[in-house]
Amino acid sequence: MLALIQRVSAEVVEPRFRRLRDSEVHEKGPGDLVTDADREAEVMLTAALTSAYPDAVVLGEEAYAAEPAVLDRYVAAAHAFTVDPVDGTGNFVRGSADHAVMVAEVRDGETVRSWIWHPEHRVAYVAERGAGAWRNGTRIVREAVEPPALGRTSNRAWRHLHLAGLAPLERTWFSCGVDYPRLVEGRADFLLYRGNTSHSRRGMPWDHAPGSLLVTEAGGEVRTFEGEAYHPQRRSFSGLVVAADPGTADLVGPLVAGL
Repeated sequence: MLALIQRVSAEVVEPRFRRLRDSEVHEKGPGDLVTDADREAEVMLTAALTSAYPDAVVLGEEAYAAEPAVLDRYVAAAHAFTVDPVDGTGNFVRGSADHAVMVAEVRDGETVRSWIWHPEHRVAYVAERGAGAWRNGTRIVREAVEPPALGRTSNRAWRHLHLAGLAPLERTWFSCGVDYPRLVEGRADFLLYRGNTSHSRRGMPWDHAPGSLLVTEAGGEVRTFEGEAYHPQRRSFSGLVVAADPGTADLVGPLVAGL
């Protein structure tokens, strides 16, 4: 799977990095960018997954944009994959190396394998349920958090929050495919994300399924603001706390429950 992701990235994503033409950048909605690289990479990854696993549902970010009903099939599926062909498209368009290509496998409502590839950093993150989290073949075990815990969020309004006993919130790298790996590497102790509600189409599975497994296999926890463990087929939750360890999740969870 990693070899497939790297091949697709090399063929259609990397050649366009810092070489995108205006005609290759589009808007799905105000400020919601998509490039020809996103679309072509997703088609290639989906075709390969469908060929190898014909009974699985493949939920791609761009497929959902074109046909939202695919989310219903994904939620009901016993076996599924999520595909994010270029996570951090805004970064990619701006010429930032902080973007990723991601795939996750979901069985019976749980993420069981995930792959995150940083093409410009040449770093691969792989996780398997019960078998650990790995960075370029080296196992990752997150060190214990030392207070005050450092949190990051992409939500501008939340960056002004003063959470008791915690350091001021800093911004993320605006790509879940970058944020989650940097948490397990120690550059954040917790992350806060908006959820998927009737008022917000955030917290989608292709963003969070890959990284959530990486974090939990490295010793962390991913919980909803409602205090429940994150499940990649859950439709609605108000937000996510991604924590480097259970103690940090216990500390942060009550502080953000009302957000």
